[in-house]
Amino acid sequence: MAYSRIRVLGIWESRMIKNFGDHSANERTFLAWVRTSIGVIAFGFLVERFDLFLTFVAPQAVKNKIPIVRGEFGHVAGLVLIVLGIVMILVAAGRFARNAGEIDDEKVFPGTGSRVDLALATLLVLLATAFLFYLSHAFTAQA
Repeated sequence: MAYSRIRVLGIWESRMIKNFGDHSANERTFLAWVRTSIGVIAFGFLVERFDLFLTFVAPQAVKNKIPIVRGEFGHVAGLVLIVLGIVMILVAAGRFARNAGEIDDEKVFPGTGSRVDLALATLLVLLATAFLFYLSHAFTAQA
């Protein structure tokens, strides 16, 4: 149980935080979404910068013997991942705020289901499939 200390008329009182377990679970879920979003943003940055790295460093490293395919896909994919990470943070913040309000409300709210979660997972699978297609195309173009 979690208690908070407040001062009432000059006297310190300990009060238990209402629905503390639910609030802490809501916060843990929010922080997990934020960590995942930061990972997606970092991966988007990595994709964008690695594509740039291949353009400038790789030809010098192999003495221009292997042609490096440079397309706009790396730029677009990196930016899409960054935007997707930002959207994930915004969705997580909205869900956190809504759930925090619903936890202390006396009214019983129906579950929201997992439509948003499935939509985000589907977007990530589609993006991973596009990466796979891009990499297979880049390797066959070099051969």
